[in-house]
Amino acid sequence: MSCNCTTTKDTMISRVDEVIGRVGASRQMIIPLLQALQNEFSYLPSEALKRIYERTEIDRAQLISVSTFYSQFRHIPYGKHLIKVCTGTACHVKGAGNVYDAFRRELKMSNDSITTGDQLFSIEKIACLGCCTLAPVVQIDEKIYGHVLPGKVNELINDFLVQQELGEKGGKGENGERKRRVAGEIRLGMGSCCQASGSADIYKELIKASRELGLEVNIKPVGCVGVCNKVPLIDVVYPYPPSGGAGGAFRYPNVKAAEIKEILHHHFKPAGFLKRLKNNIFHHVDTFHTDVTWDNVIWKPHHERTGIIDNFLAGQKHISTEGYGFLAPLNIDEYIAHKGFEAVKKIIGEKGEKGKIGETGEVGEKGKIGEVGEMSTHSIQHLPKVEAAPPPSPLSPITPTPSPFSPTSSRKVVDAILASGLRGRGGGGFLTGKKWEIVADADAKEKYVICNGDEGDPGAFMDRMMLESYPFRVIEGMIIAGYAVGAQQGIFYIRAEYPLAVERIRKAIEICRERNFLGNNIAESDFSFHISIFEGAGAFVCGEETALIASIEGERGFPKQRPPYPAAEGLYGQPTLVNNVETFSQIPYIVRNGAKTYAQTGTETSKGTKVFALAGKIRHGGLIEVPMGITLNRVIEEIGGGVEKGERLKAVQTGGPSGGCIPAHLCDVQVDFDAFTQMGAMMGSGGLVVLSESDCMVDVARYFLSFTCNQSCGKCTFCRVGVRRMLNILDRLCTGKAETTDIDKLEELALNVKKASLCGLGKTAPNPVLTTLKYFREEYEEHVKGVCKTGTCKDMINFVVNENCTGCTKCAKACPVDAIPYTPYEVHTIDVEKCVKCGLCIDECSFDAIKKEPKKVQSTRNN
Repeated sequence: MSCNCTTTKDTMISRVDEVIGRVGASRQMIIPLLQALQNEFSYLPSEALKRIYERTEIDRAQLISVSTFYSQFRHIPYGKHLIKVCTGTACHVKGAGNVYDAFRRELKMSNDSITTGDQLFSIEKIACLGCCTLAPVVQIDEKIYGHVLPGKVNELINDFLVQQELGEKGGKGENGERKRRVAGEIRLGMGSCCQASGSADIYKELIKASRELGLEVNIKPVGCVGVCNKVPLIDVVYPYPPSGGAGGAFRYPNVKAAEIKEILHHHFKPAGFLKRLKNNIFHHVDTFHTDVTWDNVIWKPHHERTGIIDNFLAGQKHISTEGYGFLAPLNIDEYIAHKGFEAVKKIIGEKGEKGKIGETGEVGEKGKIGEVGEMSTHSIQHLPKVEAAPPPSPLSPITPTPSPFSPTSSRKVVDAILASGLRGRGGGGFLTGKKWEIVADADAKEKYVICNGDEGDPGAFMDRMMLESYPFRVIEGMIIAGYAVGAQQGIFYIRAEYPLAVERIRKAIEICRERNFLGNNIAESDFSFHISIFEGAGAFVCGEETALIASIEGERGFPKQRPPYPAAEGLYGQPTLVNNVETFSQIPYIVRNGAKTYAQTGTETSKGTKVFALAGKIRHGGLIEVPMGITLNRVIEEIGGGVEKGERLKAVQTGGPSGGCIPAHLCDVQVDFDAFTQMGAMMGSGGLVVLSESDCMVDVARYFLSFTCNQSCGKCTFCRVGVRRMLNILDRLCTGKAETTDIDKLEELALNVKKASLCGLGKTAPNPVLTTLKYFREEYEEHVKGVCKTGTCKDMINFVVNENCTGCTKCAKACPVDAIPYTPYEVHTIDVEKCVKCGLCIDECSFDAIKKEPKKVQSTRNN
């Protein structure tokens, strides 16, 4: 990203014309056109906008309307580098606000500015970066940093600048397609969370170390490994260990680059005798000079290395995430070898020579960080399973299972989805088969299938992971849907904030076209299906299907009154099927194995599995897929390992801003659409945020309401005005300025907004308020009295030093605003006028000498 403030008018016009020629000039292309212009100039210059309505079908009113509606678009110049501080749910409860303030202090930004004086950095808050298990998360340009602490932002900035100076762009690895017999395979998770935790550095170190040691091993990047708090994670897999005997596989979590060479040396021997001799000599010399090898993860016992991971995986069932831990995202040969596109072949039928479909074509660009596509299965066969529960499947091809219907009519496909009981995984839980039936029965020549990947819920990252890790699976689900409802056009609507997901889906589509899984006459049949990508521009409301359709058509993302529903009258007025990413990912399993098999998992009214983003105050967060019917307590205690830092569970927030908070004493509830709804919550798309006793429930309600208030499209009065009035009351509660009557007013407003709003965003926005009022009303009453027991609401507390202070000065050194005088060996004091309540002093103190105390308690003492 760079600011081009000195661009001359003629040069700018020329560049704008080039963009228009490349993208298009029709009204419906306005969002892609504005995105391309912003990529060109880093913002939207007024002269560029003027040129657009001079040279295109887009008029000035539409241009201003759209460019000011979507948060992605900027109308003022930004600095060379953009810092995005995630304020999603998990990041919020882990101190994202303090991180944002720390960046502003470190970069010496004035109160009314978002850009540094030297135009090097700009900063902004973003609703969610989709790396919730690494909270708090920060992204600078394309690089993501996890577990960011307010006191370490200077180190983070310096690290980024050093990387820029070194010119590191991710690097290219070696081409993995080598026809050779290899000693084994090393699998490395390369999802967004993995890369934010350093997996890219591990990848480069694996290549470097294997070359230095002369090892013949496949280094295979795979998709999301699920256990996000244990990455970087590698699996070492080989058919025969160095000592002979049966094959084996070993898993190493939280691996460091310095440990890679020792791990490889331990497991593999080079082919040549001289190389083996040289490695052994140098290895023993190294041990004389340093004892670092004894701290290597390789020497930890198996139960210590993988016990947590085994527990994390034990209660899961993989349907959407079939291929977990061993499938390379862009290796279509490997996907086919593990039942990939088998469902498509069954419903369409193969009219040509056996194996014609998908016979030739490139697997994808090889070896590039973040563009995983290497390693076909010819290089290593019958690899054993990894020592984990449940373990990844072997790489050997799987014998196809008999088809429940093959080939078959499109109507039988719809009937199978109906019989499976699958409900939409996007939030509402509407029967998927019923929606398909409506579109299939519609009498229209043109129909559309849209995959809703606009995952805007703070605290959710399921869709991002599946798009990055299982692109072919989601595409297969869309192809089946298109065949079933009679559509020939499919569209991926994906958040622009998910660049890796967009990139991998785009490459997967190209590969599918090459292999005749997409395009005209798929599998030499009469069925044709084409897929394109539309990148969202930053509007949470576009997760609602009518708003999403308006966005594709080049309009503001305003929801429309229903009926008519999109299934009857959607994109360009034609019948349109809109399902979310997870819903499509379940379809191949149902078609392949039959509706009856699928329906055996789950509850009476909620069938199959559900993918959750487990985050917040949890020991072992990550992406999980569990059978419907499992209890929240089992998810938290058995899979997640309980609440972190030994704190007690207070509540579980489900469903994002549209969901609610389920208190700890009710967490024996089953994961079930109807059970969650009865509690005032909802399943939502799958965000599951654990809250501990140190979280303020009034602050949690205010956080979610501030999000929905900012994201409201403003079309209907109840949402636009009602939510704002509710937020005003919550602001008063969290600053100690509320009255007792405010609680009743808040509840009344919430019920009216829920009843009268136009779309799902407005109708569900009050849920976090209503559930916290229902289950935690005493906290609201305490706030009216000026007390926030958790110390979360900053306007209601002060930091004080008690008699435990030894005068060590660590807190004084850590304070970013010099609110603690440097007085060695004396009990320290805190200047409350200077104090910004960032909490760094508490983090640094080793003697529990700094506490948060309510202001009202202090004023009583002073009197």
